[in-house]
Amino acid sequence: MERNSGTVSEINTQVDELQLSKFLGGKNALVAQGGGQRGIFTAGVFDAFILSNFDPFNDYFGTSAGALNLCPFICRQHGLSRSFIMELTTNPSFFHLFSYIRRKQYLNLDWALDKILDFPYKLDVDMGRRTLGSQKKAFAAVTAIPSLADHYLPMLQKDWREVLTATCAIPGLYQGTVTVGNQSFVDGGVSAAIPVQEAWRRGARFIAIVRTECITQGMEEHLELDMHQQKVTWFRDSLNHIQLHWQNKLEQWKQDWGSFLAQQRTRAEQKRALEIMNGGRWLFGADDIYRLSHLLGDKFDSGLADMLMVHYQTYALTQEFITSPPDDTFIVQITPEEPLRSGSLMSRQEDLQYDYELGLKAGFRFIDSYERAVKLWSRRTIYDQLGIDHDNSADNPTA
Repeated sequence: MERNSGTVSEINTQVDELQLSKFLGGKNALVAQGGGQRGIFTAGVFDAFILSNFDPFNDYFGTSAGALNLCPFICRQHGLSRSFIMELTTNPSFFHLFSYIRRKQYLNLDWALDKILDFPYKLDVDMGRRTLGSQKKAFAAVTAIPSLADHYLPMLQKDWREVLTATCAIPGLYQGTVTVGNQSFVDGGVSAAIPVQEAWRRGARFIAIVRTECITQGMEEHLELDMHQQKVTWFRDSLNHIQLHWQNKLEQWKQDWGSFLAQQRTRAEQKRALEIMNGGRWLFGADDIYRLSHLLGDKFDSGLADMLMVHYQTYALTQEFITSPPDDTFIVQITPEEPLRSGSLMSRQEDLQYDYELGLKAGFRFIDSYERAVKLWSRRTIYDQLGIDHDNSADNPTA
């Protein structure tokens, strides 16, 4: 059976380029996972794209730090994402742990966005809008309150600051919710840690996903979840159909949530109390939420428990989708070979620089693989026009 998915890391490429070539010529999408400062890997990947003048994508989808990283890429500003993470997110004005514990400072996204608009950074929003034009679209994943359903807000429009704040508004770390239009939202990582399904629903048939966790991390989490639930299935229906079933699905998940949450509490008690920044797909895992709540003297309420439940369950659905994509889609994950050295916050500069360089290497390696697939696709197109059987041609390494 031909495999319609693959991976690219800084040292390894596992992509069937002949098979990939069969999915080119239609709509391509670029998806960026969140992960706080671990987005430095994504910054490296996107800088490799900019340096290579590489952008075959029609649509872009990002969650949290992934959405932030997409902006400088679409605006064609090499090095800006790296500067944002290494200079601004490491500044105490953005986040200071002990000030946060004393309830004097939450995650200061407004300060960071003010800085990114000013010298020496100057995000070129106008250039980003020109890049998108009327043909391309960019979306940030957010989570609606109180339904906890995933929504996808257009990026780089007039409300671009509110949209970026909403997708990064991590419950407990950011103060309150963010209102866009007449709806309240929090961090998109709650309900759409990797918004690949939305890319597929909007017609993408080749999807590149930039991950901030290595594949083994995601698979270990996926296997753990399988122990606490029946095998998940992805409803490959229209977005409207999925939204109609959302509340019923949420209630079903709640029934099976108690035992899983209890185990997460036990695991949390076995870990170091101050190691609260784990840098996972959502900024906190369940164990970190418990430790953080203890530090702040807060009671772990049902609302936060529901968010964690939705996060774990939707991530399992997403992992299932990526592992076994629909037959009409090819997915490539650009991922670090090993866990990144950076954390979500409070990372060391040398670790951030190291992970950035991994991203650069992975980005260049992905471009090479994609361009080889494009050459195969071009030859297939020519053969089709000439009426030549390309399945038995010299292009086919199995012929």
